[in-house]
Amino acid sequence: MLSEKMLEGLNNQINMEMQAYYTYLSMSAYFEDQGLKGFASWMFHHSEEEMTHAMKIYDFIHSRRGRVKLTALVTPPSEWEKPLEAVESALHHEQKVTAAIHNLVKVAREEGDYATDSFLQWFVDEQVEEEEVVDDLIQKLTLIGDFSPGLYLLDRELSENVGEEDEEE
Repeated sequence: MLSEKMLEGLNNQINMEMQAYYTYLSMSAYFEDQGLKGFASWMFHHSEEEMTHAMKIYDFIHSRRGRVKLTALVTPPSEWEKPLEAVESALHHEQKVTAAIHNLVKVAREEGDYATDSFLQWFVDEQVEEEEVVDDLIQKLTLIGDFSPGLYLLDRELSENVGEEDEEE
């Protein structure tokens, strides 16, 4: 059984993961509108990953005889000045998710909930990867600056590489 504090934290994490899903989906729509289909596919792929994360927690709560409580999602942003701003926003969100996961690990350890601590280690590792992948994209966009042909080439690269991070695992 999960403690009330742990259950509340896990339910909040489901909401945060679903908010990430919704935000990445909005970014995908933004990039589609900008004619950057590679970026759009990349963001769509990452939105699906976030939903997978939410469902892992959903299933875990049920496996521990807890009750899932879903809350309303906030309308995500839908406009950015340029692609770099959107991707920086994604990194900021990933950093918030990482902090929340770390807090859940802290609670699990304080409460001696070894099963939840073990379960959360996958998320700790996943967040390192998530932040690295988004930061890598930021570094490339920063190098490109306002050089349109560079943006075109990066968009094409993203289109060709969508999902390859998963295949490497």
